[in-house]
Amino acid sequence: MSAVAWITVGSLAAWLWLLLGQGFFWRTDLRLPPRREPDDWPSVCIVVPARDEAAVLPESLPSLLAQDYPGRAEVFLVDDGSSDGTGELARELARTHGGLPLTVGSPGEPPAGWTGKLWAVRHGIGLARARGPEYLLLTDADIAHAPDSLRTLVAAARTGGFDLVSQMARLRVESGWERLVVPAFVYFFAQLYPFRWIAVKGSRTAAAAGGCVLLRADAAERARIPDAIRHAVIDDVALARAVKGSGGHIWLGLAERVDSVRPYPRLHDLWRMVSRSAYAQLRHNPLLLLGTVLGLAVVYLVPPVALFTGLFSGHTRIAAAGGLAWLLMTATYVPMLRYYRQPLWLAASLPVTAFLYLLMTVDSAVQHYRGRGAAWKGRTYARPDTALDER
Repeated sequence: MSAVAWITVGSLAAWLWLLLGQGFFWRTDLRLPPRREPDDWPSVCIVVPARDEAAVLPESLPSLLAQDYPGRAEVFLVDDGSSDGTGELARELARTHGGLPLTVGSPGEPPAGWTGKLWAVRHGIGLARARGPEYLLLTDADIAHAPDSLRTLVAAARTGGFDLVSQMARLRVESGWERLVVPAFVYFFAQLYPFRWIAVKGSRTAAAAGGCVLLRADAAERARIPDAIRHAVIDDVALARAVKGSGGHIWLGLAERVDSVRPYPRLHDLWRMVSRSAYAQLRHNPLLLLGTVLGLAVVYLVPPVALFTGLFSGHTRIAAAGGLAWLLMTATYVPMLRYYRQPLWLAASLPVTAFLYLLMTVDSAVQHYRGRGAAWKGRTYARPDTALDER
């Protein structure tokens, strides 16, 4: 067999493994686990770090203030040095809409060794602890919650005995670039962190979705959240690892009525979202970068290339192996497109999207070695994300 044939067979074998041996990552039926309403509803404090979020706050904050929760609940929005009036807008929205009590705090600039968001989360948790809550809901400023969101999260955590329950918010998919890139973002995330493995006690797989994390307050103290992960750029994964590593039981699944309202209309916006932390995900390791690039190429790019080159050159076996691998790839992507209510023909374009992600990952490394580090909301974090190395 030629080298091309071996590579094509390797790609097909990889897809057979991904289909059956990677926690059925491609299935999208993992929603909030079975739950029953508790006899007594625990107190909850909702912590919202916000930096320059005036554009999205009118769509998200009222949904938190309007939570239909039988117990005591309160919202703490931490204005993380915004320059667009985020804090005052939050107060105005609370005056207009009413609902849950709102406290707006400001932590000042983060000290050395802290990422800005986690410094804001620390300030919010500090304010919340004065109320003695049993649970903390950590949610981003661009996340809109259905009226029963908090109620169902608490019921699921109580019923299942979970210390952390997280939902992957449904991201906005309206522009052409969002349709091409966003469903694949969640698909790749689930491939790296199969949701079914996350809930297994004793497994090493741990992840959360930072936009919606319900966390027991005592589990946060036991895991030293957020101090233990203060360096983390990918804070949600680091948080889940810290909680699970301290003996916590965690769960992650897809959301039904928890939605991100943040728009990413241009490729540039999506590129920046991915590239800001892609190399941190690889622990700033050149060998992991090389392996990732080769892996993406073999798994996602080889199948269509093998199919067409095999057909044009008359190597039918290569064409058949490449075509079957592409078919498996397409089939595993269809459930995610259905979840996002997108045309199913987009599944065949996954190699194109994977190539974009490959370029974004390389660009993330280039930016790191140029000394720019991970950048977000006007801040740059050049220090390696050491929290990702924790187990």
